[in-house]
Amino acid sequence: MPGDALSHDSAEVSKRIDTTKPHPARVYDVLLGGKDHYPVDRQAAAAAMANHPRGFLTARHNRDFLRRAVTTLVKEEGIRQFLDIGAGLPTAENAHQIAQRIASDSRVVYVDNDPIVLAHARTLLTSGPEGRTDYIDADLKNPAHILREAARTLDFDRPVVLCMVAVLHFIEDETAYGVVQEVLDALPPGSWLVLSHLADDLNPEETAKVARSFQKSGLTFVLRSREKVERFFTGNGLTPAEPGVVPVHRWRPDGAAPVLPAPDPERLASLEFIDRIKYHDINDVTDADISVYAAIARKP
Repeated sequence: MPGDALSHDSAEVSKRIDTTKPHPARVYDVLLGGKDHYPVDRQAAAAAMANHPRGFLTARHNRDFLRRAVTTLVKEEGIRQFLDIGAGLPTAENAHQIAQRIASDSRVVYVDNDPIVLAHARTLLTSGPEGRTDYIDADLKNPAHILREAARTLDFDRPVVLCMVAVLHFIEDETAYGVVQEVLDALPPGSWLVLSHLADDLNPEETAKVARSFQKSGLTFVLRSREKVERFFTGNGLTPAEPGVVPVHRWRPDGAAPVLPAPDPERLASLEFIDRIKYHDINDVTDADISVYAAIARKP
């Protein structure tokens, strides 16, 4: 049963959307080959790719990590509940679609505070009849509110997967660690943390170029080292499951990432580079393409 996300007045939501400045969720949408963005977001993405033409593989692999992690936890661990904070735009397959395809009774609560995500919340609420989904329009920095609202859909007496995929690099250090701790503390034993994060020690030269490009566009990130990413786990008494905290494309690759059928070569060649990347097979990847760490861990 949907929460209060859809009760927002559409005119009010529209007023919150600033189309004059790029937004991280919309730029991410561009890199994933989505359609819910504006020219300013395309410009920011194109400028970043000019500095690192294969950098879009980081975004694509980061999204595919969510598929692999959710699939693993539903199939192998029997988890049926997910709290996806920083869900972003429903560009590719979302957590509930992945989970409910395997276990139709899965429940997923999405959280974001981006008005354009709120405007598309209905797409995130298309649950099958046996499962449930909800969307919470809330700030990551207010975990108490998120937990209170999520309890309408999730049973906190049963294990919950906390998904924080490519979101914590928008939060300053101590606040980010505190948020993760507060949410994890509210989850029962047997719950899991699924996390990915932009790194400052994976291909630092290329990553720095992309970061500077985004900064010029008005976007900022808190890049963290592997050690600092590991702290999200170890600081909460969690031990990352195999293979540990690794570059995102090395987290249990299965070669099953969906590939869009490309148009004919002439049509493909006529497209702008930023429009061609969605047809790229992400299995064509090297370590030099990736700047995100990923891991999952079980709460004892």
